[in-house]
Amino acid sequence: MRLATESSRCSGCKVCLTICALSHFGENNPKKGALRVEGKFPVPGVFEVAVCNQCGECAKVCPVDAIRESDGVYILHREDCISCMNCVPVCPFNVLIVHNSESAPIKCDNCGDCVRYCPREAIVDAERVLTRIGG
Repeated sequence: MRLATESSRCSGCKVCLTICALSHFGENNPKKGALRVEGKFPVPGVFEVAVCNQCGECAKVCPVDAIRESDGVYILHREDCISCMNCVPVCPFNVLIVHNSESAPIKCDNCGDCVRYCPREAIVDAERVLTRIGG
């Protein structure tokens, strides 16, 4: 599955961020979602959605090989991460999330929950293998 975005459809509701945090941390905390929704202020109602495209740039700089590729998806193995954060600034989409309660960055694992629950299809499965919830 490859994630794609259509930012013009985004309303900024942040359901994608919330469902990501719920799925991975069991927390209703959109700041722990492994993607980015950013208001393009001062233009009202315009948002930009960014997702991980699994490019692997983060894995290239990891000194302990904590980010490993499996079936085209780069997975951050939190138990191996040494919290150096070298991966964060090299992400071309700025979607490696740092949260002060976590010792490792938060990285998309391509689970697709953001796609399933986005009410406006601003995030889509470009390969059409997922079933959307309610859609």
